[in-house]
Amino acid sequence: MISESKPMYFSHSHPLGRFQPLSSHLKAVEKRASQYAKPLALEDEARIAGLLHDIGKYGHLFQERLKGREHGIDHWSIGAWAALMKYKSFGVTAALAIQGHHIGLQKADTDSLRELNPQELLKNHPLGLRLSDPDPDPQHFLNCFENDGLTLPQTLVASVYDRSSLSASAMLDIRMLYSVLVDADFIETEAHFQSENGVNKHYRPDGPALQPGKALPILYDHLQGLGKEHHASEKVFQMRSDLLTACQSAAAANQGIFTLTAPTGAGKTLSMLAFALEHAKAHNLRRVVMVIPYLSIIEQTAHVYRNIFERHFKEEKGEYVLEDHSLAGILDEERKGGDEDDLQRRRNQLAENWDAPIVVTTSVQFLESLFSNRPSACRKLHRLARSVILFDEVQTLPLNLIVPTLATLSHLAERYKSTVVFTTATQPAFTELDSHVRKFCTSGWRPHEIVAPGLKLFSRTKRTIVQWLRADQKTTWDELAESLAACQQVLCVVNLKRHAWQLFDRLQTLTDDGIFHLSTNMCPAHRRVVLEEVRERLNQGRSCRLVSTQCVEAGVDVDFPVVYRALGPMDAIAQAAGRCNRNGRLSTGKVVVFQPDDEQQYPPGVYPQAASVTRLILQEGANQTPDIDDPELFNNYYRYLYSFRDMEHQAKDLVDAIKRLNFVDVAKLYHIIDKVAINVLVPYHDIKYEELKTEAEEQGLTRRWIAQARPYSVGLYSPGKSEQFLDPVPVKYGKLRGESKDWFVYLNKEYYDSARGLVPPSDELLIA
Repeated sequence: MISESKPMYFSHSHPLGRFQPLSSHLKAVEKRASQYAKPLALEDEARIAGLLHDIGKYGHLFQERLKGREHGIDHWSIGAWAALMKYKSFGVTAALAIQGHHIGLQKADTDSLRELNPQELLKNHPLGLRLSDPDPDPQHFLNCFENDGLTLPQTLVASVYDRSSLSASAMLDIRMLYSVLVDADFIETEAHFQSENGVNKHYRPDGPALQPGKALPILYDHLQGLGKEHHASEKVFQMRSDLLTACQSAAAANQGIFTLTAPTGAGKTLSMLAFALEHAKAHNLRRVVMVIPYLSIIEQTAHVYRNIFERHFKEEKGEYVLEDHSLAGILDEERKGGDEDDLQRRRNQLAENWDAPIVVTTSVQFLESLFSNRPSACRKLHRLARSVILFDEVQTLPLNLIVPTLATLSHLAERYKSTVVFTTATQPAFTELDSHVRKFCTSGWRPHEIVAPGLKLFSRTKRTIVQWLRADQKTTWDELAESLAACQQVLCVVNLKRHAWQLFDRLQTLTDDGIFHLSTNMCPAHRRVVLEEVRERLNQGRSCRLVSTQCVEAGVDVDFPVVYRALGPMDAIAQAAGRCNRNGRLSTGKVVVFQPDDEQQYPPGVYPQAASVTRLILQEGANQTPDIDDPELFNNYYRYLYSFRDMEHQAKDLVDAIKRLNFVDVAKLYHIIDKVAINVLVPYHDIKYEELKTEAEEQGLTRRWIAQARPYSVGLYSPGKSEQFLDPVPVKYGKLRGESKDWFVYLNKEYYDSARGLVPPSDELLIA
């Protein structure tokens, strides 16, 4: 405040220039939030949230805080309460967004909303903060607001959320308005601080447009080029061509939920992209988001997409395809000497709110953001409206989370006009869960299959013969090692890392020619080198025997003539078979399913039950072996699995939190990866290890250090006794006090093996 006659209120300071007037900031956020909300049909509520989100800054204590004389001030609750008082039940969504724009979305139950009353907060603030004025009368703040020339809409005739909304739908609706507000607020605040003097705001440029009409001919030219130089059999080539045609035809259909079920090696990566671009062109959609479970597939997919498009979209300066995952930007930094140049900074900027035409991201990043309550995670969600969202390898989605996940995605498609595509060779029978999904959103789960049954893609491209051993027949590691040693080129996939090591050790006693191991106890850089050598040997016809855990099964492009697979979930067996005769160059490949002679067969979680369903199917069809090329096999498999899992009571605490609209608890409970792991920098690459170790000691934990360290790190469970094995040193935070609980530098080089990766003495430390 600078004058008694007409006080001046400010929103932000500036290190080199003028403070920003509060009225200017509120107007700017209102305008930008309304703009972001238009594709979501949430303009009215976005305007209200934008205008009220910072009215607590009219308080005396906040103005003192800007001058460095106060701290610990709550400037958001007054605006949330004002929205409730003026718009009653129609103001709930705006109130929650305003309340959470700094502290995260909280709770939407009636008691929690009542606690926003300033008089209650004066008595007991849950965060131990003070309100921004000693006399927090909402009318005082609204009077200041009006004196600054600002006006609220008189009425709000409807809200995206009402108390009759089903829980998953309601939470997504609230998150969407929240996303609009926090992104608009961040962009406007950033523009103020990026200005030279606090007067002329400097905005980041908007991300480029999708331009499907331009992208499609580029994609089709690329596909035509692949056809001329393809190495697959004519049968496989025709299958890929037919899949592409099916995707092109289906793209004209109305928006909604789709499945794309096709054999491994059918070219789904590019065919589903063709569907997405054609669909976006037909329905004027804004972007394509590709969601992939594994980093190895993401890097591969993003590389393919970039090679196709980026030289044709030169004006977008490398922004057309955006990777958003833990390793994004690593290869660029290595290639450019470790300096984060303007392009990489721009990509990091676009990743904050997914303001890019094609986004390639992980299942963890996408789904945990969809169930988050934090501003940084939710900020990107409004970009999903009017988009095509492609999920690859959907059989990897955690079964205990699947009902709320399907419900939220269904509402995203129904209310926000996104199209969702689930693709895999082993399509889960999620339609069986429709009645469960409808308890959380009215639209349920009724997808449309893109590939017509008449194409018979699976039966006409049968590339393998599966040899199923009897369920009671056990195979010792010595017997299995002898069988593998007799093969010139063979892949063996087992269920546990310990099994992979035992088999690898026995195989080494029989031959030293072309033996490899693969598991996630090898850092990503290590796995990449092994896979490159494996592919080279396979292409050259040299001996190659690879023992791997399940990490090789989804999206890893290798083609072995023989594959052995330990008995496990039916979809896992089919995925392993997809690495056999992948390109159809043999008349038939050979897949052998065996059962190890070992007491511990499976990793924890749903895996043992899924394997028991496979065993049940084998017993029921004793006189007729299962046909992994028959999609009906997987319908039956998943129906059994769902009935055994009692889907009504999966993730009970999470479901209860969703029903209570408790955003804090939902965010804590919804995790794609169950157990908390620690990230350990390992000495795979001696020079890089020493560089990163020294940097961690001198500078502490920084974003750049994490980005550089991820390719050379391994995830481990963190039981109390891990310290004795690892001898780890926690990485300290750069400018903050304390030590990281997530990142460690591993000092004992004895346990990192050049072939097997990090080999702890205890299985308790392993992430299966």
